[in-house]
Amino acid sequence: MPQMLAAQDPEIAAAIASDITRQTDEINLIASENYASSAVLEATGSVLTNKYAEGYPGRRYYAGCENADAVETLAIDRVKALFGVDVANVQPHSGSQANMAAYFATLTHGDRVLGMQLDQGGHLTHGSPVNFSGKLYEFASYGVLREEETIDYDAVAATAREFKPALIVTGATAYPRLIDFARFREIADEVGALLMVDMAHIAGLIAGGAHPSPAPYADLITSTTHKTLRGPRGAIILARQSLARKVNSAVFPNMQGGPMVHAIAAKAVAFAEAATPEFRAYAAAIVANAQALAGALAGGGLRIVSGGTDNHLMLVDVSPRDITGQEAEDMLRGAGIIANKNAIPFDPLPPRVTSGVRLGTPALTSRGMNAGDMDIIAGFILEALDSSGDKGALASIRSRVKSFASGFLVPGVE
Repeated sequence: MPQMLAAQDPEIAAAIASDITRQTDEINLIASENYASSAVLEATGSVLTNKYAEGYPGRRYYAGCENADAVETLAIDRVKALFGVDVANVQPHSGSQANMAAYFATLTHGDRVLGMQLDQGGHLTHGSPVNFSGKLYEFASYGVLREEETIDYDAVAATAREFKPALIVTGATAYPRLIDFARFREIADEVGALLMVDMAHIAGLIAGGAHPSPAPYADLITSTTHKTLRGPRGAIILARQSLARKVNSAVFPNMQGGPMVHAIAAKAVAFAEAATPEFRAYAAAIVANAQALAGALAGGGLRIVSGGTDNHLMLVDVSPRDITGQEAEDMLRGAGIIANKNAIPFDPLPPRVTSGVRLGTPALTSRGMNAGDMDIIAGFILEALDSSGDKGALASIRSRVKSFASGFLVPGVE
């Protein structure tokens, strides 16, 4: 813990120190979380946070932006090379803001959009009525087949023909299978729609070659820079050259003011890390670990939605254990295992309760855990879910989880 912070603000310093301990002692299975490297953390906490840099490289509204220009240009060039795209905007502060800007760049108020149902794997910004997306635009939804629990591409096509959207959005927050971007492109072309891919969850897998890339098919791609990409909290928009001006003006001045130059610097560091052979091995290991964990849990009697996973996450139906997703989350938390309740397709329970949990392996893999370790973690999970919430039993598991986790370093806090 830096001495200045501890002396000046011991309460904040104590909370940070406590979370370092938490991250070290617990097993993190939240699919949207990861550990940034020391270099990414250093850039995030740099003096670049002091600089106002409204505008874009070479076209700023403040003086003294030469270093901000250098940083942002590096970030743009690196992410374009990483994903093989024409245009990149690295200023969005979050994934939701990136999606908002993508909509502003391509739609007018009330336009029709086709997106994935929230309760079947989609995101709030893919048309939820409580979100800006569902309030500003007219959305129709697609989902998954009831038996296979995979995207119903025929239904997507049929809905698109009937609904005639201006934009089709694909990508998900809780979908464990590969997405067929080529098929979505065919559907979009048939109805004259643009295609947007929200790759926030799978960006690192795509960068590392562990998931097919949407770049050859999408008009727009949005993503966060944390999650599997293992960078700072933030986002990006990638696009075809024809949309460059619209995307940039949608971010600034339409939606945001001064960009977070320190975050852009950290994004640039993460993009460079993701272009290495080591990162390719990491991306492959994420998938191997997810498949190993899903297999071990299935072997222990849990039902894995769609029968397995092709990416970094899995949905686990806990209803055969006669518990809810919320109860499962609470029991796992008591055992030192961090996960989140999540709706499963056609879930009969409300979203604050759910019948499932979502488990992911990016953070575990960042700590160096391998497929063999997934058997151990599956054992902890099964034991916790069979505990009936007994506090003594969960405390015993928590102690063993801590002992196990202590054998693996947390990147950035070594």
